[in-house]
Amino acid sequence: MTPSSGPLASAGAAAGHGLPGAALRRVLDHIEANLHRDPPLSELSARAYMSAFHFARLFKRSTGLPPHRFVVGRRIGRASELLETGNVSIAAVAQAVGFRTPSHFTTVFRRSLGVTPSAYRAARGLHVPRRDTADASSR
Repeated sequence: MTPSSGPLASAGAAAGHGLPGAALRRVLDHIEANLHRDPPLSELSARAYMSAFHFARLFKRSTGLPPHRFVVGRRIGRASELLETGNVSIAAVAQAVGFRTPSHFTTVFRRSLGVTPSAYRAARGLHVPRRDTADASSR
């Protein structure tokens, strides 16, 4: 289930207290398409055709989270999906979901899920060999 089709997408808007459905879908689709770069609030609010302040208030009513926390949560969600594939390094996952450094990614991932990305991967029985180890074994 995508965020644009889930219960959060219509709960607040259906009661008339959140973003209108079409605006929320536009924003959620834009977030999903731009997880690799952490879209700013001004960009998200422009998708809903309203001021940043008004958008942030209505977005929180619609989703239960402020825009930035929602985006970070989606970035971590995408990262966990990539980590589960088992063939991508943690540094590559960090870059793919818009974190500038693997250490910042690890900090945010641990704060969100309670484990580091490598512990998350290990708990699922996945392992990606380090490049320096793989290079040394091919010599």
